[in-house]
Amino acid sequence: MQPPGADTVLVRHGDLNTKSRQVQGAMERRLVANLQALLADRGVDAEVERRWSRPLIHTSERQIEDALDAATSAPGVVSASAVRAVPAERQAIETTLAEAAREHYHEGAFAVRGRRADKSVPFDSEDAQRFGGTAIWEAVEDEFEPEVDLDDPDLEFFVEIRDGEAFVFLEKVPGPGGLPLGTQDPVVALISGGIDSPVAAFEVMRRGSPIVPVYLDLGDYGGVDHRERAVDSVRTLASYAPNHPFDLRIVDADETVDLLADRFEAGRMLAFRRYMYRVAERVAEETGAVGIVTGEAIGQKSSQTTSNLGVTSSATTLPIHRPLLTVDKQELIERAKDVGTYSTATIPAGCNRFAPDQAETHGDLASIEAREPDDLFERAERDADAAEVVGLGRGANGI
Repeated sequence: MQPPGADTVLVRHGDLNTKSRQVQGAMERRLVANLQALLADRGVDAEVERRWSRPLIHTSERQIEDALDAATSAPGVVSASAVRAVPAERQAIETTLAEAAREHYHEGAFAVRGRRADKSVPFDSEDAQRFGGTAIWEAVEDEFEPEVDLDDPDLEFFVEIRDGEAFVFLEKVPGPGGLPLGTQDPVVALISGGIDSPVAAFEVMRRGSPIVPVYLDLGDYGGVDHRERAVDSVRTLASYAPNHPFDLRIVDADETVDLLADRFEAGRMLAFRRYMYRVAERVAEETGAVGIVTGEAIGQKSSQTTSNLGVTSSATTLPIHRPLLTVDKQELIERAKDVGTYSTATIPAGCNRFAPDQAETHGDLASIEAREPDDLFERAERDADAAEVVGLGRGANGI
C-alpha cells in the first residue's frame, strides 16, 4: 500500500545505528552498493541516495513495488516504505495525506504517526499528527464517518520529517535486519540442500558475512536429486547477493562415505562430520574464510546431541557457527519458506541411506578416532583440493 505518486523507497537499518560514526558510514556505503546491485539484478531502474541513517531509493511510481521488494531483501535492512516525498511544509503534508486518504481510507478507524528528525521545521511531530489527522478527516467525511483510534487503528498514516523533506507513507514492510552483506569476513557454509543448512547460511549472511558454499556429494548414498537440491538452494541464496561471488564447491565424498560405511555402524555419522569439517577447514584456508557455518540444532539428529557436537567439533580449529542451535523445527520450516529454500529442500533425495541402523548418541572421541581411517583428514584435504567449482552468482568484484 502506497500513497499516490510514491516514487521513493525510504530504507531503515537498525544495528548500524549502534556503531561509531566512522563504522556506520562505512556500513551504510556497503548497504547502498548492495541495494544498487539488487535493483540492477532485478531490472529496476532506480538510483540509491545515501543519507545518514535513511538511504533513499529513487525510482518511478510504476516500479516502486519492485524497488520496495528489492530493498526488503537486503541484509541490514530492518524495514522499508514506499513514500511520497514532499517539502517539509504543512500544506504539502496535508495535501498528500488527503490524497492518500481518498485512495485508501474507506472505513474503520485511522491514526497518524508523526516523527520529526529535522528540528528546523516550525512544527513538531505532534503538530503533524494533529493537522494531518484533520486533513484526512476532512478528505473522507463526505463518504463516511471517520474515526480516530491511536491504540488499534485499522489504517495508519505516517509522516517522517528529515533533511527538509516530509515522507508520507502507509506501511512499513519488514526486511531481514542484521548487517549489510560484506561488512564481516566470509565463512564456509556446509550446504546439504535440506531445510536447515541453507537457513543457517542465510542467517550469517544476514549478519554481514558472505559465504563460501560447500556441498559434499555422497555418491550412491545420495538420491538422484540430492546434488540438485543443494545447487538450487545456493542459487536462491546467491539471489540475495548479486554483487558477491557465489562459487559452490562440490566435493566428491563417495570413496570416503563407502569407507566409513564399511568400517562403522554406530558412530559412522560422527566420523563423517569430522571429515566434513576438515573439508571445510581446507576450503577456508584456500579462500580466506574465517569460520564454518552449519544448520545443526541441539538434539535434532543423533550426531547433534550436546556430547556428539563436542566430538565432531574437535576435528577443526576453526570456529563452527551454529545460528540454529536452539531453534525448533517448525520455526526452521517457516524461516526456510521466508528465505525461499523450503520447496527445494522437501524434494525426496534419499540421503538418509547413509545413516546407520543403530545411532550413536553419546560418542567418545577416543573411540571414534581409534576406528577412523588413519588418513581421514588427508582424504578430506585431498577431496577439498579436487572440488568442482560451480559459479552460481553474478558477483565479479569480490567483497
